[in-house]
Amino acid sequence: TCSVREKKKKKKHHDVWKSDSSRERRQEDGGCDWTWAGPACTHTCDGLLITDIHTHTHTHTHTYICCLKCNQWSYTHITAASSRLKPRVTLSRSTKKLINEALMNNDFLKRLEAQHLREMVDCMYERVYAAEQLVIQEGEPGNFLYVLADGLLEVIQNAKLLGQMRPGTAFGELAILYNCRRTATVKAVTQSVIWALDRQTFQSIMMRSTQARQEEYFSFLRSVSLLKNLPEEKLAKIVDCLDVDYFDKGDYIIREGEEGNTFFIIAKGEVSVTQTLEGFADPQEIKTLGVGDYFGEKALISEDVRSANIIANENDTQCLVVDRDNFNQMVGTYEELQAYLQEYVEQLSLCDKRRNAANISIWWPILDFAMSERRLREKLSHLRIDAPFQHLQIIATLGMGGFGRVELVKFRDEDMTFALKCIKKKHIVDTRQQEHIYSEKDILQQSNCRFIIRLYRTYRDAKFVYMLLEVCLGGELWSVLRDMSFFEESTARFCIGCVLEAFDYLHGKGIVYRDLKPENLLLDAEGYVKMADFGFAKKIGLGKKTWTFCGTPEYVAPEVIMNKGHDFGADCWSLGILVFELLTGSPPFTGSDPIKIYTMVLHGIEKVDIPKRISKHPENLIRRLCKWFQGFNWEGLRQRKLDSPLRREVGVCFRPL
Repeated sequence: TCSVREKKKKKKHHDVWKSDSSRERRQEDGGCDWTWAGPACTHTCDGLLITDIHTHTHTHTHTYICCLKCNQWSYTHITAASSRLKPRVTLSRSTKKLINEALMNNDFLKRLEAQHLREMVDCMYERVYAAEQLVIQEGEPGNFLYVLADGLLEVIQNAKLLGQMRPGTAFGELAILYNCRRTATVKAVTQSVIWALDRQTFQSIMMRSTQARQEEYFSFLRSVSLLKNLPEEKLAKIVDCLDVDYFDKGDYIIREGEEGNTFFIIAKGEVSVTQTLEGFADPQEIKTLGVGDYFGEKALISEDVRSANIIANENDTQCLVVDRDNFNQMVGTYEELQAYLQEYVEQLSLCDKRRNAANISIWWPILDFAMSERRLREKLSHLRIDAPFQHLQIIATLGMGGFGRVELVKFRDEDMTFALKCIKKKHIVDTRQQEHIYSEKDILQQSNCRFIIRLYRTYRDAKFVYMLLEVCLGGELWSVLRDMSFFEESTARFCIGCVLEAFDYLHGKGIVYRDLKPENLLLDAEGYVKMADFGFAKKIGLGKKTWTFCGTPEYVAPEVIMNKGHDFGADCWSLGILVFELLTGSPPFTGSDPIKIYTMVLHGIEKVDIPKRISKHPENLIRRLCKWFQGFNWEGLRQRKLDSPLRREVGVCFRPL
């Protein structure tokens, strides 16, 4: 069976600039928009409740109209956040048990937290299907997760019977992640009772509970003396590491003399600290600790032999717990944490000194580049926004796709080339990409990084939206990788170095990219890698999370799949996938359909067979990632003084900025 990736590979690709991604991008659907066309007047508000087709056309009668709009996704989350979701019906204990067991037997759903599963069960509602009635139609959009409680169902794909489902089976789980089409038909053989949960309710449960818990933990950690002065983004990483343990009165939390690797913060209750003292047969109480106190911090440094007993004094004593491995991976070592506060200001001062001491020979090329770009932007600002081709001449078509086309263009009076991305307005509306187009435009226009493609100007006419972009005539990195099968380490290291520079810039501005893959990395005339396609990029700020499901299955991080909220860590995950693909020619997680890929991702990188040419153990690859760049000339990369191993010869008549 071909994987999702392999099926896409069989399609013809444009070598210079391919318009459509060779791997499917998955995203949460935004629903229908509503607008008002008069003061305090609303229209198409039924679209907020169900995904409908607008039955009316609204036209404006004044020169200027101000509209406020809210999409279905936002409306659902606003209303869900304002009140706790209530069960549609009261479920019996036996029904709850059946549904819960069905969810726990599902390879994907069983990974959800117990609290999330309980809320999902409470929010499910009953549907009864007669014999021969279709539950799911192959090819139609899906929005529900189902659990069969009574009856018999059959599964049909391409008019072929695949099998049957009996009570206690959960199915359709992919639909609660994002708007996707059903891959098979499910039909009732006998009258069947099915419990359903829609995508909006599921995602509201995940977002609301995760946000509430994180806000509670975040606020609490601010009261802990060791952590209260940490920057917000550092504290948010610690929150991501936390687990909660519960203890009753008399329970030993840690025992004197035992080895440990966990650090505890008391969130509720009180504990006694006892220790063996000279001259006493039994351990003696030396102090008590309460809410906000912490213990076991030595375990974050090395293998710790506990020097005292910690005993719960009350029932339902709660401790926030983090182990050394997770802490080091997410936050850094304990020594780094202690040094962070002292070094924070020093680092800022050092950065200022380095900037001030920059070599003048480096400054002039940058200044010259900035002046050239300023002149260009001044020239572009005088062009009509609705008539780009009055001043631009098409040289060649770089790529075509369902969205439109990409043209190689130049000024009619000057040999300066650009890429003009022509996007059909109808395609934007049909695929509900309005928000993604606006986001891409805003982020690219505000970006000023030599490893991110430049957006110089946008245009629009009756049929198209146009983006005038920096042209990258070296083509896609994916095309080069396909031709070479895999890269040598030096080549892969150069590519990853460029990506890291782009990520460093974006993350520093609070922007998460969320769509890293070779198809979205372009090569300029010098062979340097530039990041393109910012449709999924989003400004979330430092220390914050977002819940939109989006990305390419092979590159999606576990926290995105599980709807736990994600941040810049999702980009770091995809960076590891990219390293693997560049060195081997294919990503570590592949499958015949997305749900199989997601299941493999949730099983973890430990289950992946790493080729011997890289490393026997994936942990070694992760630990070696920093050493992999040892001796790498970062300044040479930033100043574009390194010779790219991927440089291609480009005709002199095509002169980009």
